[in-house]
Amino acid sequence: MAELDVDFVRAQFPAFSDPSLAGLANFENAGGSYVCTPVIDRLTRFYTSRKMQPYGAAAPTAAGGAEMDEAGARLAAMLNVGEDELSFGPSTTQNTYVLANAFRQMMQAGDAVIVTNQDHEANSGPWRRLADEGFEVREWRMNAAGHLDIADLQALLDDKVRLVCFPHCSNIVAEINDAQAIVAAVHAAGAVACVDGVSYAPHGLPDVGALGADIYLFSAYKTYGPHQGIMCVKRELRDALPNQGHWFNADYPGKRLTPAGPDHAQIAACAGVADYIDILHGHHSNDDPGPVARAKRVHDLMRGREIALTAPVLDCVAELDVQLLGPSDAASRAPTIALHHARAGADLAVELAGQGIICGGGDFYAIRLLQGIGIDPAHGVLRVSFTHYTSEGEIADLCTALRRVL
Repeated sequence: MAELDVDFVRAQFPAFSDPSLAGLANFENAGGSYVCTPVIDRLTRFYTSRKMQPYGAAAPTAAGGAEMDEAGARLAAMLNVGEDELSFGPSTTQNTYVLANAFRQMMQAGDAVIVTNQDHEANSGPWRRLADEGFEVREWRMNAAGHLDIADLQALLDDKVRLVCFPHCSNIVAEINDAQAIVAAVHAAGAVACVDGVSYAPHGLPDVGALGADIYLFSAYKTYGPHQGIMCVKRELRDALPNQGHWFNADYPGKRLTPAGPDHAQIAACAGVADYIDILHGHHSNDDPGPVARAKRVHDLMRGREIALTAPVLDCVAELDVQLLGPSDAASRAPTIALHHARAGADLAVELAGQGIICGGGDFYAIRLLQGIGIDPAHGVLRVSFTHYTSEGEIADLCTALRRVL
């Protein structure tokens, strides 16, 4: 496939033609991406003509239910999981809390779970709370550079470990962990692998089936969609976990691990994410290799684009008196760049806002990570994050602003 056509990409996002955003460059994409037109159109249609209980006999209610089902089916196909293995929830944080409660009910005295200190708190805190119930919680710790070494995980694995939770990619260090190799190590020890993909999925949907993860979690609002958490759980594990929904919904796969009532409109709008991936594939290719391959091709287009954009930012950062967190190689990281400076991260973000750069400063709910590499979370870091729709001009503006401020 050809290189990503960024002009075509940006035409799919109304934000880039909104006069109120003119002169501003969005470098806070790790906190939530812009929303693509197909998602907006589907959400508008649902709120306009489907806003009633779905799955009824009348045409508009039947159409609403069909659109919700379409979202699950098409995303599951692209992620290479069974349609019944994907479910929606109000957020990834909430989905993780529900999962942790289900494991609490299933685990036995003496069982252990492993978490990392590289995680966002959403994929760490709920599991760590199992210690309050008498279960053992072990921490797979990063090294001083923020890297997770599989050898350190191996030293923690034994026949007591039931579950290992780790990030596909950190929201601060941004190193892309070898999830497939980690999952294989976890499975070899007879444990379940839970992968937090929130910081990875915005850079191209993963092939969850190929990764082999028992649980894979990510957020639609960071993948150009509405505010929903998407959860893939292998069928055998889902059925083994205690039902967390209403007792009479225990036989419905999409409701077993999502006790909250579904957000009909936002679930239906998630099909727009699949629309967007198909639109990009259709623009860049003349054939149709199937949903998994289409998603893989678009993933590779996005990653190729992001690597090319990340390299000049890393070169710029290398010139400045600032500490880069994570790898200095663009190909081994996501385009989420956290910087530690003598000045507080939040203060730097305020100054950059005056330069037309939208970014963030703080701890980004990764307090344990910052502590693990010797940074005071109260001081925080500056984080600039982008994705495939970012332009070369915006990257140049970012580098100019960083040089002025830092």
